[in-house]
Amino acid sequence: MAEREEPTGALVRPYAVTRGRTRPRLEIALEALIETTVRGRSSGSNNGGHGREHQYIAALCDGRLQSLAEIAARMSLPLGVARVLIADMAADGLVAVYEPTSLEDANDAVGTELLERVLSGLRRL
Repeated sequence: MAEREEPTGALVRPYAVTRGRTRPRLEIALEALIETTVRGRSSGSNNGGHGREHQYIAALCDGRLQSLAEIAARMSLPLGVARVLIADMAADGLVAVYEPTSLEDANDAVGTELLERVLSGLRRL
């Protein structure tokens, strides 16, 4: 398959792509960023038992982070189907999924003190 070659309209129905599954192995947020792993790059060339959709996702996310929503839109797939495919790929180590952090996590990671100093600096401007 040529790099980043878009799937054609000849794709099988979504339920066949996911083997009838509607629930992903792990929940992935719409805005989660997806990146192809080293393993995903190497398995893309030899197919590794994965379908055209997996190969396209691996090519699409190789060297460029893509959100779940972007991938679904580019492939013209329902979000649920894209979520199942990407969750399968993540479970197989073919892609890395970077979930967005919540505001609570950001406060803990950055620290309230730092946020207060930034706010104070902005007010002085």
